[in-house]
Amino acid sequence: MSRSNASWALPVSLLLALVLGLLPLPVMLQPLRPYWLALVLAYWLIEDPDRVGLGVAFIAGLAADLTFGTLFGEQALRLVVMAFILQRFRARLRFFPMSQQALAIGGLLLNDRIVAAVIHFVLGAPSPQHEFWAAPLIGMLLWPLVFLGMDTMRLGQWKRR
Repeated sequence: MSRSNASWALPVSLLLALVLGLLPLPVMLQPLRPYWLALVLAYWLIEDPDRVGLGVAFIAGLAADLTFGTLFGEQALRLVVMAFILQRFRARLRFFPMSQQALAIGGLLLNDRIVAAVIHFVLGAPSPQHEFWAAPLIGMLLWPLVFLGMDTMRLGQWKRR
């Protein structure tokens, strides 16, 4: 499939990730919400590094900050840190089996939580709840589904069915 045929997939997937981040959840489940934008961005950084890099991560983070009403620049910083690490290890990560990829993504999501906690600590914001640290585990478990769904969308395999 040529790149021009799949050019809609990137913006649509990022927009869908933002919408998933806005869906209402019960109060007890809020801290367990996976970081959908990071998962989708991780997919694009691994599979299409020529189109998606630090700039896209930064812009997506600013859009998320505006969408979710968080501190302006916080998610942009978090996503750029994640994108930098992914770019550095992309060549290895791309050829990992799905289980090892999921573990690596879980580590990146945990690193994201650490960056968020440090930002909140520096700013004097309240400490996150202990459930806050479970979201990377949920993201790690969802990674194979996200990866396969995104691959299907990007490669247009859904048209053949």
